[in-house]
Amino acid sequence: MRACIQRVQSASVTLPLKENRLVGEIGTGLLVLLGVGVADTEAESALLARKSAELRIFEDENGKMNRSITDVSGSMLVVSQFTLYADCRRGRRPSFTDAAPPELADHLYQCFIEEIQQRNIPVAVGSFRTEMHVCLVNDGPVTIWLDTRELCTQRTP
Repeated sequence: MRACIQRVQSASVTLPLKENRLVGEIGTGLLVLLGVGVADTEAESALLARKSAELRIFEDENGKMNRSITDVSGSMLVVSQFTLYADCRRGRRPSFTDAAPPELADHLYQCFIEEIQQRNIPVAVGSFRTEMHVCLVNDGPVTIWLDTRELCTQRTP
């Protein structure tokens, strides 16, 4: 699984084809664009959710990134985004063969959300398999890329 995590002052998701209906909105917190791959599992979803929730990317009283989303009483907006699995190595048109099929992607997306909610973090969500407009005020800007393939690999000294 892959996540593009942005520290935000605010973020929202609207559905443009449904008269710009607002479906998710947060203030201070994290916007998580979440991609699910064909080989991903519930264990990886849980790992990525834990890592996202525990990231210390909010500033403390000394201006150091030392606080997590729970430390700042923040919220999380989670948006499914299969295009994080775009393969652009050949040609000019991206291939999405590494992205999970919708049934698996939706299941692991829901697992991720449940793991975040179990940590008592308020969660807003996008609309799965729907065209969305995502608006955000990136704070910093701070943008972090997480990939479970990298998280599961042991580092050697």
